[in-house]
Amino acid sequence: MKILLFVAVAVAALFIFLYIRQRKLSKNLKDRVDSSRLELEQLQLSFSLFAPNEVVEDVIAKGISNRAERRDVTMLFADLIGFSSLSEELDPDVLVQVVNQYFTRMSSAITENKGHVAKFLGDGVFAHFGALNHNPWQANDAAYAALRMNSELESLNKKLVKDGLPTLAMGIGIHRGEAVAGVVGSNELVEFTVIGRNVNLASRIEGLTRKNKAKILITEAVRSTLDPKFEIKTLQCEEIKGMKDPVATFELLGYSES
Repeated sequence: MKILLFVAVAVAALFIFLYIRQRKLSKNLKDRVDSSRLELEQLQLSFSLFAPNEVVEDVIAKGISNRAERRDVTMLFADLIGFSSLSEELDPDVLVQVVNQYFTRMSSAITENKGHVAKFLGDGVFAHFGALNHNPWQANDAAYAALRMNSELESLNKKLVKDGLPTLAMGIGIHRGEAVAGVVGSNELVEFTVIGRNVNLASRIEGLTRKNKAKILITEAVRSTLDPKFEIKTLQCEEIKGMKDPVATFELLGYSES
């Protein structure tokens, strides 16, 4: 009888030991899974600063892909005017603060209108609309973004004046056309962007804002698909390097709700 009791106690103790051990293993496994999930979320959040979320999720699932596609894309270039001389007047810390405020405001205006900031170019911004997914309203989105960017710059300038700092001036150029969209780069650095002749044209349109003293310039490819409520001023055709024929340009003035 004592032997049976001893065996029963031993078996019960073994079951308790195994149960406690399994609970600890399960808890450790859960902790490791939770930790891995948190690390993955933090990694995805960090990557999203450099590429659209759709691209980040695809890279996580499949690895970096060399696949590229030709897409109908609207490209926007924005650049600060006279910023080189201004940068020489400001202390480095103040300069960086001003530039960061500018980029933050411009990025928000773009992303809130379905665009993606591809890169910062010194004191400039390159963004695109429609590169990730088909977007028949991409020209409207880019135009809305450009007008919002100007509004944000006016707001920032008021703050700069209040802080006793020089104000900023900006030119924006927008063009629509076929471009190659994909992840490009080297073994050390990659980025999601669009490349091609139309990208170069968009950049040169932005450069014409100084000559025409216009805040926002667009091409016929953009104008022809815009909502009629956008206010447009027709300008002269421009000879542009690399283009066979003169390019028609238009100034985007605003948007009328009526």
